[in-house]
Amino acid sequence: METRRALVTGAASGIGAACAHRLAADGVQVVAVDQDAAGLTDLKALGIETLAADLTDLDGLKDLPTDIDILVNNAGIQHVAPVEEFPPERFGYLLRLMLESPFNLIRQTLPHMYRRGWGRVVNISSVHGLRASPYKAAYVAAKHGLEGLSKVVALEGAPHGVTSNCVNPAYVRTPLVTAQLADQALIHDLTEAEVLDQVLLEPVAVKRLIEPAEVAELVALLCGPASASLTGSSLVLDGGWTAH
Repeated sequence: METRRALVTGAASGIGAACAHRLAADGVQVVAVDQDAAGLTDLKALGIETLAADLTDLDGLKDLPTDIDILVNNAGIQHVAPVEEFPPERFGYLLRLMLESPFNLIRQTLPHMYRRGWGRVVNISSVHGLRASPYKAAYVAAKHGLEGLSKVVALEGAPHGVTSNCVNPAYVRTPLVTAQLADQALIHDLTEAEVLDQVLLEPVAVKRLIEPAEVAELVALLCGPASASLTGSSLVLDGGWTAH
């Protein structure tokens, strides 16, 4: 893995930071990207290359490295509102960040992967790429779109040694999830603790938040030596949500 170079988006915290740490532990040369430059400081201190970038600036993505063997599309945000109150500009912003940006990053890194005859595209999707929840129109739409994009890349990349997969966690202990508690509390007229128990964890059998390191382990599996035939799949880490 020492010859591989990875680009991880949304790497300043949560799942992205965990993925950057995990891949670096395997010897991968990691490029950690996030618009939060200050949040990348800890990774930089460990010798991981960091880049501050606004991933919704689609033209600006051309400035990111393209000699990438492993692409981890992780960056994401959430907005909670009923459809009739959902701001259209916010809907578009979420789709740019979580669907258009991954498409553009995949598009510009595939040629390098094809030339090398090896590549791994890992899309951090969500259980919401497979199931819907109220009040999350943009997030659910983006993740469903990411699932389809990932499968197309799997089919096109297979002759070139490139795999493409999604990782689908339920609620992970990240700033994105903790920030939802207040929004959901307001919508449902509950306390934040009640939101965690009665809304976020209600559909799952394993009643706890997932840790970012658990997601990172699946990412490492998809990039490892046993992953050549694992493509076009969605690896579900949802505590039993989709077992219903």
